[in-house]
Amino acid sequence: MFSPEGRQSSPEKTIAVLPGDGIGPEVIRAAVAVLNVISELFQEPFQTIEALIGGAALEATGVPLPEETLQACQRADAILLGAVGGPQWDALPLPERPETGLLQLRQKLGLYANLRPIRPLPTLQDVCTLKEQVIHGVDLVIVRELTGGIYYGPRWTTAEAALDSEFYTSSQIERIARVAFSLARSRKKKVTSVDKANVLASSQLWRKTVERTRKSFPDVALTHMYVDNCALQLVRHPQQFDVILTSNLFGDILSDEAASLEGSVGLLPSLCRGDRAILVEPVHGAAPDLAGKDQASPLGAIRCIGMLLSEAFGQLDRAALVEAAITSTLSRGYRTVDIASTQSMVVGTAKMAELICREIRRLWTNAEHPATASA
Repeated sequence: MFSPEGRQSSPEKTIAVLPGDGIGPEVIRAAVAVLNVISELFQEPFQTIEALIGGAALEATGVPLPEETLQACQRADAILLGAVGGPQWDALPLPERPETGLLQLRQKLGLYANLRPIRPLPTLQDVCTLKEQVIHGVDLVIVRELTGGIYYGPRWTTAEAALDSEFYTSSQIERIARVAFSLARSRKKKVTSVDKANVLASSQLWRKTVERTRKSFPDVALTHMYVDNCALQLVRHPQQFDVILTSNLFGDILSDEAASLEGSVGLLPSLCRGDRAILVEPVHGAAPDLAGKDQASPLGAIRCIGMLLSEAFGQLDRAALVEAAITSTLSRGYRTVDIASTQSMVVGTAKMAELICREIRRLWTNAEHPATASA
């Protein structure tokens, strides 16, 4: 799995690093430390270019997505994003808020598909609030449409009223549906399409378009589910799901709910992709109450490195090494505060990253010199 034969050098790859706000800089430092260890062991050159986004960009440049950041992302082979937002910017008009920078980046790079895998780690079953028999064997992916829907639809506001519109075209829906069906083909060949077609016209178009698109994938089973029922089923019987296909708003909500299956939102990575660009980001957001305290879990960001290596660069052995190091470190009892139990050895953000980097080196040494490596 971690064979030294995979250590051939290759042309330098460029990664745009956007730490952002809140705990973003802390978890991104941890993720980059892991990337550097992988680079060293596999003699794989990476160039990281740091750029501003969100509130940090607002403070420095007056806009949440500076042109320099956009250009750096357009030139990069992949993008690593921390988080955006914070209470100090909550009173700003929507176009000036940090989150607008993230929405603009997704739109300008054409990042229309968001993939959020949910696969509870066996070493963390004790921290999940759900019963073990509920989460055992769960392995699903939420495929969320990312550049349409209510976040980008027509809107207006006055002092006494406001309107946000859910707007989709059939081509937008077909595009994301094809991503879900293609992914399902490499998994259990099941897609659950989530909508609210009993009351929303946009969901009626969604269901009709997904049904039509499915004809190109006759080997994949398709079921439809209303979003409220899906929210219930995710915590009642999550084993039934393989690939969940959702709109922008529904996917945003359901994927955070699905974090309960893993035990903490701090554990979850996600990947955004379009026709060319690939961006990885942890799901947890800026968490301003934890910023600067060395308490945030870096595991979501570190698992993003695994997704980046596998999905952006096709380096499955490197990605497997990162995941194995995370699992091994947790199995030794180390925890950040969000997943701690009474038997845990609680460590901070930086220390958890250090431990995982150390474990990557140990696992690599074991694979390279199994007769002499220490246990």
